[in-house]
Formats: sequence, structure tokens, C-alpha cells
Amino acid sequence: MRKLTYLLPILFVALIALLSSIFIVDEREKALVLQFGQIKSVKEDPGLAFKIPLIQEVVRYDDRILSLDTPPTEVTPSDDRRLVVDAFARYRIADVVQFRQAVGVGGLRAAEDRLEGILNAQIRAVLGSEGVTSNTILSSDRSTLMSRITDQARARSLPLGLDVIDVRLKQTNLPAQNLDATFARMRAEREREAADEIARGEEAAQRVRAQADRTVVELVSEARRESEITRGEADALRNAIFAEAFGADPDFFEFYRSLAAYEKSLKGENSTMVITPDSEFFEFLKGDGLD
Repeated sequence: MRKLTYLLPILFVALIALLSSIFIVDEREKALVLQFGQIKSVKEDPGLAFKIPLIQEVVRYDDRILSLDTPPTEVTPSDDRRLVVDAFARYRIADVVQFRQAVGVGGLRAAEDRLEGILNAQIRAVLGSEGVTSNTILSSDRSTLMSRITDQARARSLPLGLDVIDVRLKQTNLPAQNLDATFARMRAEREREAADEIARGEEAAQRVRAQADRTVVELVSEARRESEITRGEADALRNAIFAEAFGADPDFFEFYRSLAAYEKSLKGENSTMVITPDSEFFEFLKGDGLD
């Protein structure tokens, strides 16, 4: 009974020590076994692992692909049109030993702060390089620029034990102070184009009006010419008829001419004429003008 009394505490302590020495490595993580801050072993395979209780500790790191959103970064392409770029990166911890040595106890937060600085620097370097304009950034060449940023960021993050898988530009906007100037320039360009269109329309309208006026003048002139010809032909025919009639009966023709003169002279209220009594004008009104 006395032996059992001493054995139970020993077994209890041994059980606690055994349980404290066992830890589980999840399939989504990697683990480092540290002894007084020094790396003793790396556990990358999922399953059970062991450590020395109280002396060694386990530090776990996520083995999945992680994402990092960078704050908006202002860049100046070669055409000096400033842009605000919003990007994000996907990365993973490739070497946990190198990662621990690089960031120490700061862990993932310290690593992301340093990775953010690398990304911002490479975004400015690539988008501000020679030959890269704002139009290039907004065109189909954008994918090539993102690949360049990814390659350069990966090369500079390897000493941190990180592998940058991809860098993407989410948004590319103009700075707020440039929006008004840009909108004003766009408005001026649209107004200039509208003025050009209006001027071309006025010019075309003037040509159409001038052609129409010319056509009207030509048609009127042609009509007048034809009417004058017709009138002249009619007058000639009338004169020929008058001449023929005058030749056939000169006395009747003279009588007809006198009646036409009377009709024109004695029209309306104009029935009074002052002439000499022996005037030939009223010869046919005397009663003996015709036989």
C-alpha cells in the first residue's frame, strides 16, 4: 500500500510528461521544434511528433497559400501621368527555417510588413521603368507587367523564406487631385471634337445651299429664256397674223385698232378726253368712218 502511494504520483508525472512531449502537426501547417530559441528540428509531414517537455517548444506556421493586400501605391509612369495602384499578392512560406531566422519572433506579421515593402518597391520600379506609360498599364500589356513584378518580388523575398506565387493589380486610378483636371481635359477634347463636327456640318450645309441656289438660278434662267423664246415666237406669230389680216382688209384692221384704242382710253372713270374736234382719233365715231 505504501509503494502504491509513491507509485501513483510518479505515474501521474510520467503521464503528464509523456502527453507534454507529444504534439500533432496538421496537414495545413509546418512546425519548428525550438530549444532555448534554437531550431532543433523541422516537422513538415502531418502526424504525431515528439519534443522534450519544458525544455523544447513548438512554433507552428501556416503552410497554405496566403494573400496580402497592399495599400494604394502612387506610381509615376514614363509619361508623367501619376496613377494610384492597388495590388495584392499570393505567397506561401517555402522554407520555415529561413523564415524563422529572417523574422524571428515577429512571425507572420513581421514577414508581411517586409513583404509589403518589397511589393511596393517593385511595383514602383516596374511601372515607373522606361517605356511604361499609363496607357501600357491600362492595356493588355498589364499581364506582362504583373509577371515582371512577380518575378522581381519573388527574387527579393526568397531570403525571407517566402515564395511569392503571384502579384495582381486590382485597381489603377488617378489621384484625387488629378481627377478634376483630367475630366476638364476630357471635356475640352469632347467640346473640340463637337465644334469640329459642327464646323464640318456647316461647311457641308453651305455647299448644299450654294448648289441649291445655283440650281435655282439655272432653272429660273432657263425658264425665263424659254419663256422669252416662246413669247418672241408668239409675238412673231401674232404680228404675222396681224400683217396677214392687215393685208387682207386694211380698212377693217384700222377699224379694229381704233376700237382697241377706244377701249383702253375710255376705261373706268376716265371717260373725258380733251382733243380737237377734227382729230382722227374719233374718226370712226362720227358715223362716216366705215362704208
